[in-house]
Amino acid sequence: MQKEVIIDKLREQGFRITKQRRMLLDIILEEECTCCKEIYYKAVKMDKTIGTATVYRMINTLEDIGAISRNTMYKIAAEEECPADCAGKKSCQIELADGTMLQLSPHQWEMIVASGLKACGYTKASQSVKNVMIPQSA
Repeated sequence: MQKEVIIDKLREQGFRITKQRRMLLDIILEEECTCCKEIYYKAVKMDKTIGTATVYRMINTLEDIGAISRNTMYKIAAEEECPADCAGKKSCQIELADGTMLQLSPHQWEMIVASGLKACGYTKASQSVKNVMIPQSA
């Protein structure tokens, strides 16, 4: 979700949009944090007055409005070797937090990315995805 959409949802729920909430939202949206503690450490570098409870409450609130989900953290990797059913194309392997593995063709992956971008308000209905690049790990 775009920042503005999340802020609107927070306001609809009766939350004030404080400087700390904006800062936490920026950290969550712009950085790849794996836990609340990591978000807290980044936040306290910017604002020494922020407490861990503030971070946890914000994470819970964002979860409640559907902006984030801690239970579906994805680990995405592009495979070098293609599985037999991929007909010579590279595939995308996704490991869900519960250990479930998914194999997606490049077309399937592009459809998922396009749907996600539209659902979260990053693209208009008239826009389409031209290319999806998955950086190779070093």
